[in-house]
Amino acid sequence: MTVTEISDASYFPGHADQVLTPHDEAELLDILHRANENRIPATIMGALTGVTGAAVPRGGWAISLTRLNRIEIQPGRAIVGPGALLRDVQSAAEQSGQFYAPDPTENTSSIGGNIAANASGSRSYRFGATRNHVLALRVAQVGGEILQIRRGQPFDFDVPAIRLPRTTKHSAGYRLAPGMDFVDLFIGSEGTLGVVTQAELQLLPPRGERLSGVVFFKSEEAALDAVDRWRGANLNMIEYLDRASLELMDVPHAAALMIEQEGDAELDAVLSVPGALEAESWFAISAADRERFREFRHALPERCNDRIRRSGFMKLSTDYAVPLDKTREMLKIYRKMLEPPYVIFGHVGDAHLHINTFSDSPQRFERNQALMTELARAAVDLGGTVGAEHGLGKRKAHLLQIQYSPEEIEAMRAVKRRFDPHWRLGQGTLLSNSPGREPEPLG
Repeated sequence: MTVTEISDASYFPGHADQVLTPHDEAELLDILHRANENRIPATIMGALTGVTGAAVPRGGWAISLTRLNRIEIQPGRAIVGPGALLRDVQSAAEQSGQFYAPDPTENTSSIGGNIAANASGSRSYRFGATRNHVLALRVAQVGGEILQIRRGQPFDFDVPAIRLPRTTKHSAGYRLAPGMDFVDLFIGSEGTLGVVTQAELQLLPPRGERLSGVVFFKSEEAALDAVDRWRGANLNMIEYLDRASLELMDVPHAAALMIEQEGDAELDAVLSVPGALEAESWFAISAADRERFREFRHALPERCNDRIRRSGFMKLSTDYAVPLDKTREMLKIYRKMLEPPYVIFGHVGDAHLHINTFSDSPQRFERNQALMTELARAAVDLGGTVGAEHGLGKRKAHLLQIQYSPEEIEAMRAVKRRFDPHWRLGQGTLLSNSPGREPEPLG
């Protein structure tokens, strides 16, 4: 038997005894049925742009959905396959005079992966995460059946309420509440309950004239003051880059905020904050210039990943978010606990900042790994979440027990058993295979 080595964007290593790429839903159903009957673990893969190991198998079959990439644009909606790439859906919507709002930084991600992780990105500050834009799903179940569910359709079984953090974004564990939409169970479930074979996505009317900016500041405090002020403005995004992030991008400033403004508000009203370096900041109105700004923002994690890859260590990063009024407090905790070198950047409008650490020795890697767990506890203590947009996958599954009580985790496990009684799908992702034994850190 030939074993195929597989990893995702975090360099989390895995392998599959066989990689299967179904051409259509019927072939996928047959594969799932055979995996279930023959007791073979099955891991669902998309574009492998994730950073948690959810789509990385540890044996068994890897089922790639890349060929299920249909895109059909209709007024107000798009019918897409899970293998369709986000950038292609965005482009097709734009060509039809419409707008698909979710905008994760990695636009080569797949729609199936976005749904599995409840991905969000920069514009979720205004438009919300993927969950807000899914109208209906077709879900292949492990036994080989299809479940069709639409927005507004309730569960057909009883579930308890799971506590939610006081954050604007959350993607850690199953979302459970009496009377909730059935669709929302599968969004953010990381391929552990079923396999999305088709999604109906909401499309919005085209956006108005937009002004994008990369605004530089004299200090981090001045940038945070601007965040406090701009949260009351009509902005699509407020993204943060700290001094170390800008140094990695060869830009010599203390801090920057990336913003996107829509409508007729005056530029002066946006920039009239102390500490903003207006003359040195960058602004754009055209689509081409906005794309250059997006590429600038995307280049930062790429450079981080390149540095991490050259170090030979696995990527260590956070996806924690806290309540909006705890932004500064969490940032102070990061500054106090972390050892340079590291960068802090991301969705500050949602109090959701990413950290990337850089390790130069096994000892430093182990210290950074331990710090990731300590920082997760600090975020939860502030009312936050251990996973805001990436899910937990295999690498971060141990954080679930920081977020939730044993009783809440058992409620999730009960739902898992209902849809996948023999634990065939996504083994090691989110929940362990053994009751009461949640995963240990994997990186």
